Amino acid sequence: MKPFKMLMMAALTILSVSLNAQTKADTIKVYGECGMCKSRIQKTLKIDGITNAVWNTETKMLVVEYDASKITNDDIQKKIAAVGHDTEKYSADDKVYEKLPGCCHYDRKKAEAKSEKVN
Repeated sequence: MKPFKMLMMAALTILSVSLNAQTKADTIKVYGECGMCKSRIQKTLKIDGITNAVWNTETKMLVVEYDASKITNDDIQKKIAAVGHDTEKYSADDKVYEKLPGCCHYDRKKAEAKSEKVN
């Protein structure tokens, strides 16, 4: 009987931890051009609170899974803009964008029409 109680307590502990995690998945437009962009964007999001981040070079869409109790969609977009990539909501600083390799430069007019500057 004692092992059964221990097993039940362990199961309830795991269940309560799972319920507290607020896992969320969002799709975000992120401007970029190439595999280097993909690497930079995904590497930037290897942080606490983000469980998965995949950017598609063709569609320019980022699918990100994260713990909403640790990080927000806005925080994610600001982190991406901070490394030189405009998102649907935030624009990268011009100086940061200009430091990107030439192959990573994209049409910023389209991106800037929808976003605000991040410094």
